[in-house]
Amino acid sequence: MPSSLALEGDGNDWRLRIAGDWSARALAETQQRLEDLPPSIAGTVTCDWSAAESPGIGPAWALLARLDAIGGGRLRIRHVAPPRHVAFLEDLRGRTPAETAAGDARPAGALGALGRWVLSRGDEAREFAGLVGRVVAVLARAVRRPRAWRFPSLTRHVYESGVTAIPIVSLIAFLISVIVAYLGSQQLRLFGAEIFVVDLIAIAVLREMGVLLTAIIVAGRSGSAFAAEIGAMQLNEEIDALRAMGMDPVELLIVPRILALVIALPALTVIADATGLLGGGLLAHYQAHISWAQFADRLRAAIAPTTFWAGLIKAPVFAILIAVVGTYRGMRVRESPRELGRQTTIAVVQSIFFVMLADALFAVLFVRLDF
Repeated sequence: MPSSLALEGDGNDWRLRIAGDWSARALAETQQRLEDLPPSIAGTVTCDWSAAESPGIGPAWALLARLDAIGGGRLRIRHVAPPRHVAFLEDLRGRTPAETAAGDARPAGALGALGRWVLSRGDEAREFAGLVGRVVAVLARAVRRPRAWRFPSLTRHVYESGVTAIPIVSLIAFLISVIVAYLGSQQLRLFGAEIFVVDLIAIAVLREMGVLLTAIIVAGRSGSAFAAEIGAMQLNEEIDALRAMGMDPVELLIVPRILALVIALPALTVIADATGLLGGGLLAHYQAHISWAQFADRLRAAIAPTTFWAGLIKAPVFAILIAVVGTYRGMRVRESPRELGRQTTIAVVQSIFFVMLADALFAVLFVRLDF
């Protein structure tokens, strides 16, 4: 059906009925119809798109440009059942060339780059705070609605983030403890104090290395996996489909991952502590010739009531940081697979940075509290 325009009304209230083929193929015909519009239109024009077939962005822009030319930019234009791109075109139409040039201009030099960096970090901080707020809201709803916990998804993520990480966490903790015990025994031997290598192993593993190494490994494994999985869903528009079906992506995708890591990381920390003490004990036994009975006695003397808990208390905090950063970076993926790789890399780097920062704050706090 060929394109058609029917103008109805008089005075300051007009209705423009748009019908027929308004696709890009019919642009030449459409422009001819637009030229036939009378130049005496004023006031308000209501464009009725309900009968238009496949309206394209080119004909729509031509219509808005023709109405602006007729009314000198003073026409009030309204739309009924418009295509989606009309809102975008109206936004462009509302900006004068001077405004467009001013909006696109960017300060040059180092100062301009610094300003853009500060603004972008501010936008990210607002988005991050919004995500945290939505997570808290979902958890509050879950107290009254148990189905919001998504137990099948939670169980799967506990397995993938925790159970499958046991071998690599155990191996790294064992090897690092062996290295620390070996270097420590070499230095303590100079003073005839090799027995104190047990104190070194116990305090280093239980207070710091066990939980810190575990968190770094989990950030590399699970933090990157969270960002990549959610980012791929963003690229495939699966998250938009969830929203269209009335489902909350935060409840379905983010909260189960956070809760799973909060469960898995403390358990992995306990395993890392055990394997770390085992590795240090083996090295002390064969290198420093400390018997297992001596090792056990010295271990009991070296461990204060708070030594084990000082490391374990950090684990849930580290888990929340890793999971929130990973899922947030996944939600920020846009446009291309290249962006997916970039956001995944940022997720790992930022997770490790925040873990180290939190560990430093914990160290200061524990010293202040004599914990």
